[in-house]
Amino acid sequence: MRSHMMGTAVTLCAVALAASTGAAAAVPLPPKVPAATRQSGDTVLVDCSWHSQVQPSDFMLACGDGNNRLSSLHWSYWGSNSAVGTGLDVANDCDPYCAAGTFHSFPVVVRLEHPQPWKKHPQLRHYTQMTLIYTNGKPEGSAQAVTYPLWD
Repeated sequence: MRSHMMGTAVTLCAVALAASTGAAAAVPLPPKVPAATRQSGDTVLVDCSWHSQVQPSDFMLACGDGNNRLSSLHWSYWGSNSAVGTGLDVANDCDPYCAAGTFHSFPVVVRLEHPQPWKKHPQLRHYTQMTLIYTNGKPEGSAQAVTYPLWD
């Protein structure tokens, strides 16, 4: 009972935070899963080097040039069908051009979804979609919430 109440409290706090940023409807947050209950069969996130990651603290979004990455990631939930975390989207404004641009950090909620078997290792499932919800500012020209397909 206490565990259920704690999970409910965590979910309510996360929803309240999302509501204060206007993102509550876009990101339903499941309860936190203690590290001790995670298994080696976790759904994975595939990085630029085709390595599997579980709950990475950093993740490169722009593999070709490194001008966009997620950093300081903290995962509140990592399950077989979805994952939810918070962190910073560190993006280069490329002004006047990328080599001379400035990196800016934007707080985000990260949601991973739509797991599928990974072509490289079919015994593993990997997330195929990432949604970023900006909670305080956003890169110029970006929507408040953006969804990206992830590589296989």
